Amino acid sequence: MTHRDPRAPHLARLAALIADETRAACLLALLDGRAWTAGELARHAGVAASTLSEHLGKLVAGGLLAEERQGRHRYVRLADARAAQLVEDLAAQVAPQAVVRPRTLRGSSAGAAMARGRTCYDHLAGRLGIAVTDAFTARGLLRQDTGFALTDAGVAWFGSAGIRLDRTGRRPLARACLDWTERRPHLAGVAGAAVCRHALEAGWCVRIGSERAVKVTAAGERALAGLLGMDVMTLR
Repeated sequence: MTHRDPRAPHLARLAALIADETRAACLLALLDGRAWTAGELARHAGVAASTLSEHLGKLVAGGLLAEERQGRHRYVRLADARAAQLVEDLAAQVAPQAVVRPRTLRGSSAGAAMARGRTCYDHLAGRLGIAVTDAFTARGLLRQDTGFALTDAGVAWFGSAGIRLDRTGRRPLARACLDWTERRPHLAGVAGAAVCRHALEAGWCVRIGSERAVKVTAAGERALAGLLGMDVMTLR
């Protein structure tokens, strides 16, 4: 007599929830960490507002999205870091050759900007994210030999840099997130989120375009070179 794992039907429902191209497009868009209106997501996914509303209802009911209403607007965002991690990890499994290359100069420029630097939910990704991760590792602030882990020097670095680490929740302090353009892991978790948040708030990085791309500012170049010894010329 077989004993089916009680998690099986729940896993099947979750997989079915994601296994729709429109819902997948919404989840990927929301990896920018911001709240979108239903109308913005409908235009992004290329579907009617009524169709998108039905999809959003399923994602909210399934626990992958959270919604807020302000006046007549309905905003949705990824429910939490765990939902974002699930989407990130699944997206990283897509083979690079499966991604259709842009056919226009504008699309190519946007793709290049995303590859150079972007947000991955609440942490930095692309060449920028990898460069930050490598700098942390080279300076002995991060260990990668047994999984990602901040060293004592790494924890102290955040304090000396004036970057707050929120260690009140159950989220791991440091976590590896496979970068889908670089095919290498970049820093996520509490530490990755703290670096990204501070970089945007302090003006080290600014968002560009309508997607998740970010670029390093002149102030960011000076800060990253001074605090992490990074050669930011490669990120221009």
